[in-house]
Amino acid sequence: MKLIGSAASPYVRKVRVVMAEKRLDYQFAIEDVWSDTTAISASNPLGKVPCLVMEGGEAMFDSRVIVEYLDTLSPVGKLIPQQGRERAEVKTWEALADGVMDAGVLWRMEATWARRADGERSQAWMDRQQRKVVDGIAAMAKGLGDKPFCSGIHLSLSDIAVGCALGWIGFRFPEIDWRGEYPNLVRLYDKLMLRPSFLDTKP
Repeated sequence: MKLIGSAASPYVRKVRVVMAEKRLDYQFAIEDVWSDTTAISASNPLGKVPCLVMEGGEAMFDSRVIVEYLDTLSPVGKLIPQQGRERAEVKTWEALADGVMDAGVLWRMEATWARRADGERSQAWMDRQQRKVVDGIAAMAKGLGDKPFCSGIHLSLSDIAVGCALGWIGFRFPEIDWRGEYPNLVRLYDKLMLRPSFLDTKP
């Protein structure tokens, strides 16, 4: 398998962490989707990463689709429950973490996209996305509480998604002091960073 992506993308990192936890072999192909010469549309018509290309050449995209597929490839370290409320809980955590990243990406693009003049940038839009990020992190902290992991007592996709979101926010928005405000998230993130899967994919 070949994973097309960016080393700084939190969505790509989520897939890379899952592949490491599942001990799956793959080739990592760096692609800058914002470059005028990008070839990503040959694999993903939406022009986004991550994109997983199979041995036969067929492609799979969207990080949520990819990680769900990857979890079925090996019995090692099951990350997503098969059914019921436990599965819904893990997928809801993933949706929360992805939502924080979605808002963060929209915020950053509005603030930094080189093809938009400063006078064309909307502060109201950026403030709206920032509020989603801040509220999402607060919801993560509340949901985690005093538990060792987001969903129960073992590592799951919930923790991987949250860890990737927090790592990216710290990387792109250091002014958001979630470490100073939420010690329970710090404990979780620092614990995740002891794992090679997280350490080796740090943006």
